[in-house]
Amino acid sequence: MDSLAAGARLGPYRILDKVGEGGMGEVYRARDTRLEREVAIKILPPQLAQDADRRARFEREARAVAALSHPNILAIHDVGEDGGTTYAVTELLEGGTVRQRIAAGAVTPRKAVEIGVQIANGLAAAHARGIVHRDLKPENIFLTRDGRVKILDFGLAAQLATPTADSPTIGGGTEPGMVLGTVGYMSPEQVRGERVDHRADIFALGAV
Repeated sequence: MDSLAAGARLGPYRILDKVGEGGMGEVYRARDTRLEREVAIKILPPQLAQDADRRARFEREARAVAALSHPNILAIHDVGEDGGTTYAVTELLEGGTVRQRIAAGAVTPRKAVEIGVQIANGLAAAHARGIVHRDLKPENIFLTRDGRVKILDFGLAAQLATPTADSPTIGGGTEPGMVLGTVGYMSPEQVRGERVDHRADIFALGAV
């Protein structure tokens, strides 16, 4: 898709500039004209939005993250559709990913432990709600300028087989035989295309 120009509108949001791009869509900085605050908007590319399975994954991400109010998980504010464009609105972060931090130089053992504990806390909150990330990796872990860790991109998140009574309902989880994730951080059962649970995220955390 063509990138959105500064000033373009998506519902009540005015695009300011493009800040990133990934396999699940482009990310823009935008202005919420109702609440007068800056937010991030993630857009599903048209070619993916036309794919029912990929569109469902995008919508699952929005519902999953919206249900998780935790300081170590990216907060989602809204999800919508405008003129055929499907988007999710999240808090705007300043900083960089763990991958970028590693590329900038060695991380001290103390800092590595601090980051690891925050990742574990965020995952524990997700697992308590019956949600597995499935694609935890350095690119999906953000370090804010004030030292907080935020887990990003629940685009592959799936409901566990036995959700709790207060868990969000997320249909269409990964079926056995379907391989989703990133090589190098996938648990053996993910690589084999078997059904996974929270232990796949623990494996990925260890790999990170």
